[in-house]
Amino acid sequence: MAGHSKFKNIMHRKGRADSARSKLFSKLSREITVAAKSGLPDPNMNARLRLAVNNAKGESLPKDVIDRAIKKASGGDAEAYEEIRYEGFGPGGVGVIVEVLTDNRNRSAANVRATFSKHGGNLGESGSVSFMWDRVGEIGYPAAAGSEDKVMEAAIEAGAEDVESDEDGHTIYTAFADLPEVAAALETALGAPKSTNIVWRPKVRTPVTGDAAGSLMKLLETLDDDDDVQKVYSNEEIDAAELEKLAE
Repeated sequence: MAGHSKFKNIMHRKGRADSARSKLFSKLSREITVAAKSGLPDPNMNARLRLAVNNAKGESLPKDVIDRAIKKASGGDAEAYEEIRYEGFGPGGVGVIVEVLTDNRNRSAANVRATFSKHGGNLGESGSVSFMWDRVGEIGYPAAAGSEDKVMEAAIEAGAEDVESDEDGHTIYTAFADLPEVAAALETALGAPKSTNIVWRPKVRTPVTGDAAGSLMKLLETLDDDDDVQKVYSNEEIDAAELEKLAE
Protein backbone atom coordinates (compact mmCIF):
# COMPACT_ATOMS: atom_id res chain seq x y z
CA MET A 1 0.00 0.00 0.00
CA ALA A 2 2.06 2.85 -1.29
CA GLY A 3 2.12 6.09 0.61
CA HIS A 4 1.54 8.31 -2.42
CA SER A 5 -1.51 7.90 -4.64
CA LYS A 6 0.09 9.52 -7.72
CA PHE A 7 2.82 6.90 -7.78
CA LYS A 8 0.25 4.19 -7.19
CA ASN A 9 -1.83 5.48 -10.10
CA ILE A 10 1.21 5.40 -12.39
CA MET A 11 1.86 1.79 -11.42
CA HIS A 12 -1.73 0.86 -12.19
CA ARG A 13 -1.64 2.68 -15.52
CA LYS A 14 1.35 0.56 -16.47
CA GLY A 15 -1.00 -2.43 -16.67
CA ARG A 16 -0.46 -3.81 -13.18
CA ALA A 17 -3.94 -3.14 -11.80
CA ASP A 18 -5.07 -6.77 -11.39
CA SER A 19 -1.85 -7.89 -9.75
CA ALA A 20 -1.78 -4.82 -7.51
CA ARG A 21 -5.39 -5.46 -6.48
CA SER A 22 -4.61 -9.03 -5.47
CA LYS A 23 -1.62 -7.93 -3.41
CA LEU A 24 -3.65 -5.16 -1.79
CA PHE A 25 -6.33 -7.65 -0.73
CA SER A 26 -3.64 -9.88 0.77
CA LYS A 27 -2.16 -6.99 2.75
CA LEU A 28 -5.59 -5.88 3.98
CA SER A 29 -6.43 -9.42 5.12
CA ARG A 30 -3.12 -9.70 6.96
CA GLU A 31 -3.71 -6.40 8.75
CA ILE A 32 -7.17 -7.59 9.83
CA THR A 33 -5.75 -10.84 11.20
CA VAL A 34 -2.97 -9.07 13.12
CA ALA A 35 -5.40 -6.45 14.47
CA ALA A 36 -7.85 -9.14 15.60
CA LYS A 37 -5.06 -11.09 17.27
CA SER A 38 -3.81 -7.99 19.11
CA GLY A 39 -7.12 -7.54 20.95
CA LEU A 40 -10.71 -8.70 20.91
CA PRO A 41 -11.99 -10.13 17.59
CA ASP A 42 -14.89 -7.65 17.66
CA PRO A 43 -14.44 -4.41 15.66
CA ASN A 44 -16.70 -2.59 18.12
CA MET A 45 -14.32 -3.45 20.97
CA ASN A 46 -11.00 -3.20 19.10
CA ALA A 47 -10.11 0.18 17.55
CA ARG A 48 -7.29 -1.18 15.39
CA LEU A 49 -9.50 -3.94 14.03
CA ARG A 50 -12.29 -1.46 13.35
CA LEU A 51 -9.92 0.67 11.26
CA ALA A 52 -8.63 -2.38 9.40
CA VAL A 53 -12.13 -3.64 8.58
CA ASN A 54 -13.35 -0.20 7.48
CA ASN A 55 -10.34 0.24 5.20
CA ALA A 56 -10.86 -3.21 3.74
CA LYS A 57 -14.50 -2.39 3.01
CA GLY A 58 -13.39 0.87 1.40
CA GLU A 59 -11.24 -1.17 -1.01
CA SER A 60 -14.14 -3.59 -1.70
CA LEU A 61 -12.59 -6.57 0.09
CA PRO A 62 -15.38 -9.22 0.14
CA LYS A 63 -17.17 -9.71 3.46
CA ASP A 64 -16.40 -13.42 3.57
CA VAL A 65 -12.67 -12.66 3.23
CA ILE A 66 -12.91 -10.16 6.11
CA ASP A 67 -14.74 -12.67 8.29
CA ARG A 68 -12.24 -15.39 7.43
CA ALA A 69 -9.31 -13.14 8.38
CA ILE A 70 -10.89 -12.41 11.79
CA LYS A 71 -11.70 -16.07 12.44
CA LYS A 72 -8.14 -17.03 11.53
CA ALA A 73 -6.88 -14.88 14.40
CA SER A 74 -9.48 -15.96 16.94
CA GLY A 75 -8.94 -19.61 16.01
CA GLY A 76 -5.33 -19.42 17.11
CA ASP A 77 -3.86 -20.75 13.85
CA ALA A 78 -2.63 -17.39 12.54
CA GLU A 79 1.06 -16.88 11.88
CA ALA A 80 3.04 -14.94 14.49
CA TYR A 81 3.62 -11.75 12.53
CA GLU A 82 6.17 -9.20 13.71
CA GLU A 83 5.82 -5.50 12.95
CA ILE A 84 9.07 -3.86 11.78
CA ARG A 85 9.88 -0.44 10.38
CA TYR A 86 12.78 0.11 7.99
CA GLU A 87 14.12 3.54 7.03
CA GLY A 88 16.44 4.61 4.25
CA PHE A 89 17.12 6.91 1.33
CA GLY A 90 16.19 6.37 -2.29
CA PRO A 91 17.66 7.93 -5.46
CA GLY A 92 18.02 11.70 -5.21
CA GLY A 93 18.17 11.57 -1.42
CA VAL A 94 14.43 10.88 -1.07
CA GLY A 95 13.49 9.58 2.38
CA VAL A 96 11.66 6.23 2.48
CA ILE A 97 9.86 4.50 5.36
CA VAL A 98 8.84 0.85 4.95
CA GLU A 99 6.39 -0.85 7.33
CA VAL A 100 6.52 -4.64 7.38
CA LEU A 101 4.42 -7.45 8.83
CA THR A 102 6.46 -10.63 8.68
CA ASP A 103 6.79 -14.14 10.08
CA ASN A 104 10.49 -14.15 9.17
CA ARG A 105 12.54 -11.10 10.21
CA ASN A 106 15.72 -12.28 8.46
CA ARG A 107 13.95 -12.77 5.13
CA SER A 108 12.30 -9.37 5.27
CA ALA A 109 15.50 -7.55 6.24
CA ALA A 110 17.44 -9.20 3.42
CA ASN A 111 14.75 -8.46 0.83
CA VAL A 112 14.32 -4.82 1.83
CA ARG A 113 18.07 -4.21 1.93
CA ALA A 114 18.56 -5.86 -1.48
CA THR A 115 15.75 -3.78 -3.00
CA PHE A 116 17.27 -0.52 -1.76
CA SER A 117 20.69 -1.51 -3.10
CA LYS A 118 19.40 -2.67 -6.50
CA HIS A 119 17.57 0.57 -7.19
CA GLY A 120 20.17 3.11 -6.08
CA GLY A 121 19.10 3.54 -2.47
CA ASN A 122 20.62 2.94 0.94
CA LEU A 123 18.98 1.34 3.96
CA GLY A 124 19.67 3.40 7.09
CA GLU A 125 19.49 2.98 10.83
CA SER A 126 16.26 3.25 12.79
CA GLY A 127 15.43 6.94 13.16
CA SER A 128 17.59 8.06 10.24
CA VAL A 129 14.51 9.19 8.30
CA SER A 130 11.50 9.21 10.61
CA PHE A 131 12.68 12.27 12.57
CA MET A 132 11.80 14.28 9.45
CA TRP A 133 8.19 13.00 9.51
CA ASP A 134 5.10 13.35 11.71
CA ARG A 135 2.90 10.48 12.86
CA VAL A 136 -0.63 11.65 12.05
CA GLY A 137 -4.15 10.50 11.31
CA GLU A 138 -5.19 10.38 7.64
CA ILE A 139 -8.79 10.19 6.45
CA GLY A 140 -9.51 9.63 2.77
CA TYR A 141 -12.65 10.53 0.83
CA PRO A 142 -13.42 10.05 -2.88
CA ALA A 143 -13.90 13.13 -5.05
CA ALA A 144 -17.65 12.42 -5.04
CA ALA A 145 -17.82 13.25 -1.33
CA GLY A 146 -18.04 16.93 -2.21
CA SER A 147 -16.29 19.98 -3.57
CA GLU A 148 -12.94 21.12 -2.22
CA ASP A 149 -14.68 23.94 -0.34
CA LYS A 150 -17.27 21.62 1.19
CA VAL A 151 -14.66 19.16 2.40
CA MET A 152 -12.45 21.95 3.71
CA GLU A 153 -15.33 23.43 5.69
CA ALA A 154 -16.24 20.03 7.14
CA ALA A 155 -12.61 19.38 8.08
CA ILE A 156 -12.29 22.73 9.87
CA GLU A 157 -15.51 22.09 11.79
CA ALA A 158 -14.28 18.61 12.74
CA GLY A 159 -10.99 19.93 14.11
CA ALA A 160 -8.67 18.57 11.40
CA GLU A 161 -5.24 20.09 10.77
CA ASP A 162 -4.97 20.06 6.96
CA VAL A 163 -6.70 19.00 3.73
CA GLU A 164 -5.28 18.05 0.34
CA SER A 165 -7.68 17.74 -2.61
CA ASP A 166 -7.12 16.72 -6.23
CA GLU A 167 -8.95 14.90 -9.01
CA ASP A 168 -8.55 11.58 -7.17
CA GLY A 169 -10.23 12.72 -3.96
CA HIS A 170 -9.65 14.37 -0.60
CA THR A 171 -7.09 13.56 2.09
CA ILE A 172 -7.67 15.02 5.53
CA TYR A 173 -4.94 15.09 8.18
CA THR A 174 -5.40 15.29 11.91
CA ALA A 175 -3.31 15.02 15.05
CA PHE A 176 -2.60 11.42 16.04
CA ALA A 177 -4.62 11.66 19.26
CA ASP A 178 -7.58 13.39 17.57
CA LEU A 179 -8.18 10.81 14.84
CA PRO A 180 -11.24 9.02 16.36
CA GLU A 181 -13.10 12.25 17.14
CA VAL A 182 -12.29 13.94 13.83
CA ALA A 183 -13.20 10.82 11.84
CA ALA A 184 -16.57 10.58 13.63
CA ALA A 185 -17.37 14.25 12.97
CA LEU A 186 -16.42 13.93 9.30
CA GLU A 187 -18.57 10.84 8.88
CA THR A 188 -21.55 12.83 10.15
CA ALA A 189 -20.83 15.62 7.67
CA LEU A 190 -19.59 13.71 4.62
CA GLY A 191 -20.57 10.07 5.09
CA ALA A 192 -18.33 7.06 5.59
CA PRO A 193 -14.71 7.60 4.50
CA LYS A 194 -12.90 5.38 2.04
CA SER A 195 -10.00 4.95 4.45
CA THR A 196 -8.86 5.94 7.92
CA ASN A 197 -5.22 5.37 8.80
CA ILE A 198 -2.36 6.32 11.06
CA VAL A 199 0.44 7.32 8.69
CA TRP A 200 3.84 8.97 8.37
CA ARG A 201 3.63 12.46 6.84
CA PRO A 202 6.86 14.17 5.76
CA LYS A 203 7.67 17.60 7.15
CA VAL A 204 9.65 18.46 4.00
CA ARG A 205 9.70 17.23 0.40
CA THR A 206 12.76 16.34 -1.66
CA PRO A 207 12.68 17.40 -5.35
CA VAL A 208 13.71 14.65 -7.76
CA THR A 209 13.83 14.56 -11.58
CA GLY A 210 15.10 12.59 -14.56
CA ASP A 211 16.75 9.22 -14.08
CA ALA A 212 16.61 9.54 -10.30
CA ALA A 213 12.81 9.87 -10.45
CA GLY A 214 12.54 6.75 -12.62
CA SER A 215 14.80 4.75 -10.32
CA LEU A 216 12.85 5.96 -7.30
CA MET A 217 9.57 4.76 -8.80
CA LYS A 218 11.10 1.34 -9.44
CA LEU A 219 12.33 1.21 -5.84
CA LEU A 220 8.90 2.10 -4.42
CA GLU A 221 7.14 -0.28 -6.80
CA THR A 222 9.41 -3.20 -5.91
CA LEU A 223 9.03 -2.55 -2.18
CA ASP A 224 5.26 -2.37 -2.51
CA ASP A 225 5.28 -5.69 -4.40
CA ASP A 226 7.03 -7.48 -1.52
CA ASP A 227 4.56 -9.76 0.27
CA ASP A 228 5.92 -8.77 3.69
CA VAL A 229 5.62 -5.02 3.10
CA GLN A 230 2.40 -3.40 4.28
CA LYS A 231 3.03 0.28 3.55
CA VAL A 232 5.67 2.41 1.88
CA TYR A 233 6.06 6.15 2.46
CA SER A 234 8.36 8.54 0.61
CA ASN A 235 8.89 12.31 0.59
CA GLU A 236 9.63 12.97 -3.08
CA GLU A 237 8.43 16.05 -4.94
CA ILE A 238 7.97 15.47 -8.67
CA ASP A 239 6.30 17.99 -10.99
CA ALA A 240 3.34 17.05 -13.18
CA ALA A 241 5.34 16.93 -16.43
CA GLU A 242 7.85 14.51 -14.90
CA LEU A 243 5.03 12.31 -13.60
CA GLU A 244 3.54 12.10 -17.08
CA LYS A 245 6.89 11.02 -18.50
CA LEU A 246 7.13 8.26 -15.89
CA ALA A 247 3.64 7.08 -16.82
CA GLU A 248 4.49 6.63 -20.50
